[in-house]
Amino acid sequence: MSALTGARRRVGLAFAVAATMLLMVAASAPSPFYPQFAERLGLPPVATTLIFAIYAFTMLAALLTLGPLSDIVGRRPVVALGAALLALSMLLFWQATGLPLLLIARGVQGVAAGILLPAFSAMVVDFASPKRPDAASLWNTIGAMAGLGTGAISAATVLDRAANPAGVVFGTLAAVFLLVALAVLMIPGSAAAGGPAGAGAPAARLAIPRLRVPASLRRPLLIAVPAIIAGWATNGLFLALGSSVVQQQFGAVGYAQQTAAIPIFAGSGILASVLLHRRSARVVSVYGTGALALGTMLSLLALRVDSLGGYLVAASVTGTGFGTAFMGVLKTLMPRIDPAERAQVMAVIYVVSYLAFGVPTIVAGLLVPVISLRGTMQLLGLVIVVLGVAATLLRLRADGPRDRGGVS
Repeated sequence: MSALTGARRRVGLAFAVAATMLLMVAASAPSPFYPQFAERLGLPPVATTLIFAIYAFTMLAALLTLGPLSDIVGRRPVVALGAALLALSMLLFWQATGLPLLLIARGVQGVAAGILLPAFSAMVVDFASPKRPDAASLWNTIGAMAGLGTGAISAATVLDRAANPAGVVFGTLAAVFLLVALAVLMIPGSAAAGGPAGAGAPAARLAIPRLRVPASLRRPLLIAVPAIIAGWATNGLFLALGSSVVQQQFGAVGYAQQTAAIPIFAGSGILASVLLHRRSARVVSVYGTGALALGTMLSLLALRVDSLGGYLVAASVTGTGFGTAFMGVLKTLMPRIDPAERAQVMAVIYVVSYLAFGVPTIVAGLLVPVISLRGTMQLLGLVIVVLGVAATLLRLRADGPRDRGGVS
């Protein structure tokens, strides 16, 4: 990376952060459409959550097989391939007229995201200034959270106002990702970001799951797992069921109102990340997991007393927890990752993240017809509270005298 000038580094970083944001825009944009899909196609709750969850599981398959690909063949060709696949998935969403095509669209999107997420995250590290070691974790968090909030509220606004909302949302995103596929070819490269590292590896090895974590990172990553699960399970439930909760439990009528919790969740996560990014990984992590537990408890209370205002306040508290808990994980691990292993380690982190992202939504879809939407959210919320408290205690214990230098 030393060969990169300041200007080339800034261009590369801006592209990587913007592309991460766009990727998460595409991930959250379908969320406001779920109630419409369910009503128009007569889908049961489990079908709606399957549309959502298939994204997580196809992404996992891609992460396991192709997550480290950009470490081997370079960032640029991998990003070009993933962006082209994502454009295809948006076109499939646009033309979907039934459940099978919706599942295919979401599956293709998951494969594309599984290719792109580790590559974009690694690019942010590649291009971040070495004089600012916290910058990569901050920008990765901002890009992801900004995309989640922007995608959901933009799609909801279009649903409220456009005659052909699917064409506007998914057609626009398809065009945008075709441009990303072309633009990445003009981004400056380096030995880590686009050079020959691993070029001699046999192609057949790329199809074999071979994710691993360096020995020095295994213990801190293990300590971080409850925080990752609590945060990403919360994220998944907000995206999959948040609109339905606001619609059914609080009587919201417009799509933008139904989706309001998602941009509040994301925006508060960005604000907390910016305010805390210069603090130690320990402080950021403990705040994040504590806020996840507190915010989830507040949301359960709001559901019990039927308070939409209370639910939105709870979403803001929970959002600060998700943004900072994940940033704390990145702040702990990223400075120790060898450049040639960045995409591989990020793929491992995202495997854990998207298991937590997808599994609870499947469980929720099965539970809703049995114990109602309110009962399902209360049950899963209690699980997240327990995980948040456990993650906080584990992180505090890990920073005792024996381990203070190991995971801070």
